[in-house]
Amino acid sequence: MENLESVIESVLFVSGEAVELKLLSEKFEVTEKALNKAIDNLCKKYNETSGIQIVKFKNKIQFATNPQNSGVIEAVLNPIKEKVLSRATLETLAIIAYKQPITRLEIEEIRGVNSDYAIDLLAKNSLIEIVGRKDAIGKPLLFGTTDDFLKRFELMDLASLPKYEEILSSLKTINTKEPIDNELFHAEDLSKEKVNEEPQNIEQENMQNVN
Repeated sequence: MENLESVIESVLFVSGEAVELKLLSEKFEVTEKALNKAIDNLCKKYNETSGIQIVKFKNKIQFATNPQNSGVIEAVLNPIKEKVLSRATLETLAIIAYKQPITRLEIEEIRGVNSDYAIDLLAKNSLIEIVGRKDAIGKPLLFGTTDDFLKRFELMDLASLPKYEEILSSLKTINTKEPIDNELFHAEDLSKEKVNEEPQNIEQENMQNVN
């Protein structure tokens, strides 16, 4: 197909969502090699200086805005509603990313505190989703990260998930109310430690104030 790059651009623009490479190959009746070559050329066209870029993940491609422009975009399109993820929410996201699929109870056992609010907020922001039920008493829901999580952190797939310290650096790019304390995170044996003792400290302070 002579105008393969052009039609790929059109499909991505109109779709607005991720499109599977297999579907494009079948519909355009082109080989995987030819499709990948066209996509590579488009990636060069929409390079780091372009306002629009092509994101590749899980054998899909999608148009996305240049992450360097995110601050300006938010200032223009979202001047009132500020999306803020607290430190506790970021901790919960990191646990799910590295331990998925994982239940709500397992998350709370790791963090040592109730995580209902954090889980609900992550789900509303399409960073996590229900991926099934655990074969245990009560059949508790299992949570995992979404395609939006991969796109947010520019990951091809979960196999390319960086080291724990690197994901912390990425998480810091999200606006937070309070700084993330690296000492709260232990990648080697996360499941055996409580990574958030803040609620207990607050409770102790309240007790002192009452006394």
